[in-house]
Amino acid sequence: MTSPTTARIAVVGAGPGGLTCARILQRHGIAVTVHDRDLGPDARDQGGSLDLRADDGQLALREAGLLDEFFAHARPEGQEMRGLDPSGELRAHHVPDPDERVKPEIDRGRLRTLLLDSLQPGTVRWGHALDRVGGSPGGPRTLHFADGTTAEADLVVGADGAFSRVRRAVSRAVPRHTGVSFLEARFNDVEDRHADLSRLVGPGSAHAADGTRALFAQRGSGGHIRVYVIQRVPVDWIAAAGLTVEDTAGLRAHLLAEFADWSPDLRRMITDNDGPYVDRPIHALPVPHTWDHDPAVTLLGDAAHLMPPLGVGVNLALLDARDLALALAHSPTVADAVRAYEDTMLPRSTEMAKLLENGVQDLLSAD
Repeated sequence: MTSPTTARIAVVGAGPGGLTCARILQRHGIAVTVHDRDLGPDARDQGGSLDLRADDGQLALREAGLLDEFFAHARPEGQEMRGLDPSGELRAHHVPDPDERVKPEIDRGRLRTLLLDSLQPGTVRWGHALDRVGGSPGGPRTLHFADGTTAEADLVVGADGAFSRVRRAVSRAVPRHTGVSFLEARFNDVEDRHADLSRLVGPGSAHAADGTRALFAQRGSGGHIRVYVIQRVPVDWIAAAGLTVEDTAGLRAHLLAEFADWSPDLRRMITDNDGPYVDRPIHALPVPHTWDHDPAVTLLGDAAHLMPPLGVGVNLALLDARDLALALAHSPTVADAVRAYEDTMLPRSTEMAKLLENGVQDLLSAD
């Protein structure tokens, strides 16, 4: 049986979960390689802001030795939340205490940089888009990459997100559209160019809904705000409307008709964005999602338990990463570690997935 200290461990996916797992393994003297499809760390926009919570995400960063650095870059003021009605009137307002650290915000890109900088040089192999995982259950396994290269591994960790290629090695489950889609709009240099929006959103987030549609605005660092137009629509709603996601003017006109009775201040979240929209249909895995144990393959984060975006995804991913890395550090064999990890992770993720199964609909609720 292979010991974790001699095993060839391959993590697929250089997101927060995969990088946190690698960092904790290295702190325990365990070698690991991370493979990612991006050509480099700056190949694409990493998305908006994340809140890392004291009882999960922050626990993982503490184990990674990065909690103090996280707080140095986090934005506690980002915990402020404003609830508006479609007229723009403030209905609810949470203002965090000055020393509140329950779930401070950090930009995804900043978190990724923090994690990447903590790893040993050469840990991440960029431009390695996984095609499939070969080999037999029990391992060793072979990673087949899109460029024709391969790599052998005694343990493959799928941290490759919603449409994981690693997942296919242990599960036939595929994500399903929840019936709700987000359309992301971006605003830059908001203090000068979008001052009204900046005042409306404040230092954190603002949300408004009328039962069938919603707007969620979230401030990031560097003068950026992202707005998510949330609708109960089919996954192909843009094409069904005779539009494409690149047709910014057409989408604006369509959305203005949908939000015709909303206040002008809120409608500016639809009309004044900088650049094109980004279509983000919301998918989730079946509940519960489990798989037959394979000591050579396991999953973490969205690859294991894709749920609606209700503030738990990245936190569960980091907690998964911590638990897997510690299991490998404290178990005599890789097989024992994977079993111990899954015995903890699968019941936890199943319980949370059941709680959130229809939760995406709550984003549309006026209550």
